[in-house]
Amino acid sequence: MANLFSKLYRRFLRLRLYFRLFLKNRRIRSEVEAGGDGRPVVFFNASTRLEGMSLNAAYSLISSWGVQLAGRKVSYFACQAGMSHCVLGAGLGDPTSPPPCEGCIKETRWFTGSASRIWFDYQEDPVLMKELQDLSIPDMQGFSYQGKPLGPLVLPSLRWILRRYHLQDNQQTRYLFTEFILSANNILEKFRQLIKDINPEIVVVFNGLQFPEAAVRWASQDAGIRVITHEVNLQPFSAFFTDGEATIYPLKIPDEFKLNDNQNQLLDSYLTLRFQGEFKMAGVKFWSGMHHLPAEFLGVVDKYNQLVPVFTNVIFDTSQAHANTIFPHMFAWLDLVIETARDYPETLFVIRAHPDEMRKGKSSQESVLDWAESQYISEQGNILLIGPDETLSSYELIQRSKFALVYNSSIGLEAVLLRTPVLCAGKARYTQYPIVTYPESREEYLEILQEFLNTDQINIPENHYENARRFLYYQLYRASLGFEEFLIEHPTPGYVQLRRFGWKKLLPGG
Repeated sequence: MANLFSKLYRRFLRLRLYFRLFLKNRRIRSEVEAGGDGRPVVFFNASTRLEGMSLNAAYSLISSWGVQLAGRKVSYFACQAGMSHCVLGAGLGDPTSPPPCEGCIKETRWFTGSASRIWFDYQEDPVLMKELQDLSIPDMQGFSYQGKPLGPLVLPSLRWILRRYHLQDNQQTRYLFTEFILSANNILEKFRQLIKDINPEIVVVFNGLQFPEAAVRWASQDAGIRVITHEVNLQPFSAFFTDGEATIYPLKIPDEFKLNDNQNQLLDSYLTLRFQGEFKMAGVKFWSGMHHLPAEFLGVVDKYNQLVPVFTNVIFDTSQAHANTIFPHMFAWLDLVIETARDYPETLFVIRAHPDEMRKGKSSQESVLDWAESQYISEQGNILLIGPDETLSSYELIQRSKFALVYNSSIGLEAVLLRTPVLCAGKARYTQYPIVTYPESREEYLEILQEFLNTDQINIPENHYENARRFLYYQLYRASLGFEEFLIEHPTPGYVQLRRFGWKKLLPGG
């Protein structure tokens, strides 16, 4: 009975969404009958939803409404079975199955009803197909075609959908890699035609790393057109829009910006909840609960002279496309950490696997647990592994540590806010400012790691703490565009519903 009620309720929510979309689209069309002024602004996202309304789909939609009501022309670049395989369709079970285009196209019509649509379909390039037939996986990763870097454009999406960084050279991977490249090329060429036809001034895309949006971004930049990318931000129902790469969150904080008393109190309130595990990212709550460090664990810690936690990332996450500056990938960094641990038996290293490694429907196929087993971590006495499903408090772990090791995890920023020194191995959103110790090479990293382990007192610049507070506050409350007036949660994590709101709220200053 409960299952039937849940299905009926979700059906009701979908019908209500369609009704509200219909009313909003009709009203906005009536308010901008002339179609807007100047060269058009093009919106495109094909990797945010198949059906329903995800957070990023909502951000794109509501932003496009606002642009229209500000008096600008808006056009939607819309997929009409324009890919042989898409990112979200490949994630439904069998990656080689055809994408569920019929339902997606239907939803796209609802989402883009306020302005003109430029549909694109799929046309395979036989010459490109022939060039790809005999290529190995390494060849595909660097593959270019007619000056278009199709292999690099597609690679983050392939890693994301296969849930691994190191691609297996098997039939499934070669097939999906080939189809993604063919699809990316089709999108790129169709968008080049759009550029010729309507000469857009600005292109707005989700993320910019998933291959459909990456292809559009590349074609736009190649033509000298301004591109804005967007991603979810840290606050609920908030987005980050930038001329740069949204997934690295570039911030331009004025040198003179300092937090006043009210701003410090607001940030402290946020951090109090954060340090209790009370936060979501993209509508997903990573911690169902967060527990104190048990006495048995503390008893092990007390046997060693010093404690160093090691915080990992999800290897296939799109953030890893930026992170690999000192090391070729996260596991290369972990290999160095383990080598170092063997030379410091009096130090306890605690490796904390990221909770998202075991998220339902997104579990990693190249996990820290697998890596640890291959390195025989269990046989090394001064290394402990905390799995992704364990709910021990990472913050209590940090507070007991001498310093923390991170790759590019957000917890590096939080550790500094807990006044713990941090040695960072990969480019993170917070490494754009002096917040953590971030070496320039592997050699320098190893030198600093050994220095931190050997010294009694680690001296880090005082401005690291102040910069961390400035950076986090700015990302939360200054660089964040809030959509809470327009959205409420949906029973499905990561999805949202439209509130009832008047169209005038979408006007500039509304």
